[in-house]
Amino acid sequence: MSDPRQSLGKAGEEFAERYLKRQGYAIVERNYRCPLGEIDLIALDKRAVVFVEVKTRRVDTSGAPLESVNGAKQRRLKRAAQHYLNRHRLHDRDVQFDVVGISLRSDPPAVRHVRHAFDFSEP
Repeated sequence: MSDPRQSLGKAGEEFAERYLKRQGYAIVERNYRCPLGEIDLIALDKRAVVFVEVKTRRVDTSGAPLESVNGAKQRRLKRAAQHYLNRHRLHDRDVQFDVVGISLRSDPPAVRHVRHAFDFSEP
């Protein structure tokens, strides 16, 4: 992986995955890609299918990790999530969107996990 941003993103996703597993989430998919978008991690938490966006930063000059999950990004995540739910026939499950922000400014990295960051039904 030659692009530093891709390497940073991959490291953050791996860290977030380990963190979520410690929180009791069962990771079922990594980097789900479809024509409608991409989802970093998909997990199960009890009866909920949890779609997780991971944002990793070395420094906060471009804003805090969670600030970058704006309305447009949320709409793309929802469309990709709908594709996943349709493909896997998971319409009977609850749906949850979480955002995990990883700040690499400290050792160990700081984690901010926002459960239910936004709703599936919001426009």
